[in-house]
Amino acid sequence: QVQVVESGGSLVQAGGSLRLSCTASGLPFHDYTMGWFRQAPGKEREGVSCINWSGDRTYYTDSAKGRFTISRDNAKNTVYLQMNSLKPEDTAMYYCAVDRPVYGSASGLCLQGRGNYWGPGTQVTVSS
Repeated sequence: QVQVVESGGSLVQAGGSLRLSCTASGLPFHDYTMGWFRQAPGKEREGVSCINWSGDRTYYTDSAKGRFTISRDNAKNTVYLQMNSLKPEDTAMYYCAVDRPVYGSASGLCLQGRGNYWGPGTQVTVSS
């Protein structure tokens, strides 16, 4: 049984930082591209950042470039999202997703939103 669990969301002031973590179990983690998505109230879900199975290819949405960094530790079955210089518009529920095919591309997961397994989400709130 595959389980995906996010953590690290919190209330933070604008300009602050947070690190989100996502652990996936029940599957060969090292074979799957992983991604972070977010959804704010009244808005569509957005692919924020994704990292390929080997960790050497990443994708960032334009608003995340230069501020967010995605990484993964395959030995710990964990993917991270370091978020710096947070803005109120980053406020959303953040979800972690496991890609549908093995060895998928980071851009494919983020742009198509084709996650096969999703976590319950972790709330990030940035106050102005």
